[in-house]
Amino acid sequence: MGKAKKTRNFAVMKRMISLKDTRIKAEDREKKKRKKPDPQNMKIRELPQASSALFFQYNTQLGPPYHVIIDTNFINFSIKNKLDIIQSMMDCLYAKCIPYITDCVLGELEKLGRKYRVALRIVKDPRFQRIPCLHKGTYADDCIMQRVTQHKCYIVATCDKELKRRIRKIPGVPIMYLQQHRYSIERMPDAFGAPRT
Repeated sequence: MGKAKKTRNFAVMKRMISLKDTRIKAEDREKKKRKKPDPQNMKIRELPQASSALFFQYNTQLGPPYHVIIDTNFINFSIKNKLDIIQSMMDCLYAKCIPYITDCVLGELEKLGRKYRVALRIVKDPRFQRIPCLHKGTYADDCIMQRVTQHKCYIVATCDKELKRRIRKIPGVPIMYLQQHRYSIERMPDAFGAPRT
């Protein structure tokens, strides 16, 4: 049965007329030319301008003292693991670190209530730099994303999977997170505290 089927397919293909056949009219034989797109009807695509700080995937604006934007859950996980934030960052990066807190993160911690008053007290330490927010609402993830896309000089400290996934789409922004009761960093070219692979 298999042979007959193959033969039948071959016969059908043989019966088809090729384009070079003399029985086909000359106007049908010509390939249809594509029309050139009208320059007035062309769509304008806007792409975000690549940062001048990026040399391929290497971010030239990153260097000691490191500027680290901290997310709400990073502070809470640090307290649960009994880690001093600034000291642990310095142990991870082997350099001076300046932690930054946005107004949104502070607002989120205040909304969480009395249970997170320790985190709020830690954040109000004068060693933590405050970044004022001009937008409405207190959703910290969007605020951090916007700040990181504008300025490539920050490292983002977060344990949130969704925020990590969003930040990985932006080239040249390292992510600091907690792993095995210590801080670890990913996507940093000369990272000493990077996870072992």
